[in-house]
Amino acid sequence: MPDTPSPHKSRTAALALAALGVVFGDIGTSPLYTLHEVFASHHPIPVNHDNVLGVLSLILWALILVVTVKYIAFVMRADNRGEGGIMALIALAGQQAGSDRRKQTFIMYAGIIGACMFYADGMITPAISVLSAVEGLEVASANPDLHALIIPITLAVLFGLFWMQHHGTSTVGKLFGPIMLLWFGSLAALGMASILQYPAILQALNPLHAIHFFTGNHWLAFVALGAVVLAVTGGEALYADMGHFGRTPIRLAWFGLVLPALVLNYFGQGALILRNPDAVKNPFYLLAPEWAVYPLVGLATLATVIASQAVISGAFSISRQALQLGYMPRMQVQHTSESEQGQIYLPRVNWGLMVMVMALVVGFGSSSNLAAAYGIAVTGDMVITTLLAALVFHSLWGWSWARTLSLAAVFLTVDLAFFGANVLKIPAGGWFPILIGVVVFTLMTTWKSGRALLYKRLEEQAMELEPFIEAIGAHPPTRVQGTAIFMTPNPAGVPHAMLHNLKHNKVLHEQVVLATVRIEDIPHVPEHERLAVEHLPHGFHRVRVSYGFKDEPDLPRDLERCARYGLKLDMMDSSFFIGKETLIPRKNSDMAFWREKLFVAMFRNADSVTHYFKLPPNRVVELGAQVTL
Repeated sequence: MPDTPSPHKSRTAALALAALGVVFGDIGTSPLYTLHEVFASHHPIPVNHDNVLGVLSLILWALILVVTVKYIAFVMRADNRGEGGIMALIALAGQQAGSDRRKQTFIMYAGIIGACMFYADGMITPAISVLSAVEGLEVASANPDLHALIIPITLAVLFGLFWMQHHGTSTVGKLFGPIMLLWFGSLAALGMASILQYPAILQALNPLHAIHFFTGNHWLAFVALGAVVLAVTGGEALYADMGHFGRTPIRLAWFGLVLPALVLNYFGQGALILRNPDAVKNPFYLLAPEWAVYPLVGLATLATVIASQAVISGAFSISRQALQLGYMPRMQVQHTSESEQGQIYLPRVNWGLMVMVMALVVGFGSSSNLAAAYGIAVTGDMVITTLLAALVFHSLWGWSWARTLSLAAVFLTVDLAFFGANVLKIPAGGWFPILIGVVVFTLMTTWKSGRALLYKRLEEQAMELEPFIEAIGAHPPTRVQGTAIFMTPNPAGVPHAMLHNLKHNKVLHEQVVLATVRIEDIPHVPEHERLAVEHLPHGFHRVRVSYGFKDEPDLPRDLERCARYGLKLDMMDSSFFIGKETLIPRKNSDMAFWREKLFVAMFRNADSVTHYFKLPPNRVVELGAQVTL
């Protein structure tokens, strides 16, 4: 009787299949354009035997060094309670900084730059992926009229992709794995068929060909790195999506299917180019027999939509994490699945991304032109990841500086070589991700600094809580039945809303709760650690509610759990009092005047506290106050 697979093995296999779409969609669609960009784009490499072998060797060893060694062997071990990604790495590195202000500042700015690069990548990836897939129609048909349809078809596919986001990806997501399994199987089959016609291409497995390519071409070889790096774009997704799938399924999918399929396809394209140098115009689609090109265009379009979906979902995830950690204003977060907490939809992020992606498609016009914009963001993120991971290796893992710097130097040598080669593409399109990075960096740092300044001003104007409570006991105002819950970021001071309520209504509830919400530098706060309740004299209570940066705040739900700490709260008999600040910028303050005005505009357009913390709208009282920054 055959052995029945264990539930653990079955679950691992299922997760590995699911990871094919979410984790490997981006890197899995790179064969559509990588070799074309090397040999037929803005800085084409001459097609000859040595150059083709050298480029293939570079691609192979880039996949091994960057994805296999850097991300899988090392960076994926630097997890924050099982979670990965740039925001998790910021939080993890920040925990090790302690009170070192310079280290904290470096980590904060490095992390923000990494997040900015992710957003830029999130705009370029859907544009170049879908456009390169649809461009296969030119290979499939000799009809010149089809060329004029490429941009409209691409825009229609992209609109459909962004429009469906509000429905969630749980249903479509079930198809991702099987479709990507077919995609990677097709990559491997097409590549293998071509290799069999030119087996000598397997010589490129030898890294000496990559070395000879550099020694023989020097500057041209360095320029070629700007296109070779396209083969590893998407490698950072292994770390970013680790929390969804775990290390083992991702490694299983990478070594069991993705890496072999990619290598076979790249080598197959190389064999085709050596047999027919004219194939550089589109070596991917020309691998297929004529009858298979149209089905391959359809499959490639599906694969690029899946790759784009993964990037869009990643943008939603990183936006919520940045929001929780205080780098972005509050915004509406919709859950699209009752069972999967990570499946969320952020309308502002979604439509903003769609507008930018469509503008890229129209503005650049072809995947070849877009490739010039692709690379800066990815390689910049790779550099930031190496720097932050090195801090974790030393501080958290206890590595010596010698060991840490030795490993970091190897990774940085590769990262900076790729980054330097992409700097050369700035005039041709590399300026775009830099522009997006500057804009997002300005917004995120302005929001972070503005919030700190606002809290500083509120603390300066706040009355100390303990003397206030003593005064209430000595000269009690009229106390009314029920509970008043005052939201305050400063648990040691009297909330402005409480003072305004006393001043205008001349009453105080018999039970007063000062609620402070804190976002911790960990993905999730266990339920038993979420609440801290302190009982104060004269019916006052201080409650701290803690969330992780991937938790979903629900204040009424968590406040009802205060009963286990001796504080019974009936939400139907409680009123939430919230300060509604009107901010006034002023010159010669702690922030530049233009940044204060920008912060005021962001503050005005932030989602309401009521909606964000899931407060019952009919139980909320907002009391206004003016704060001069």
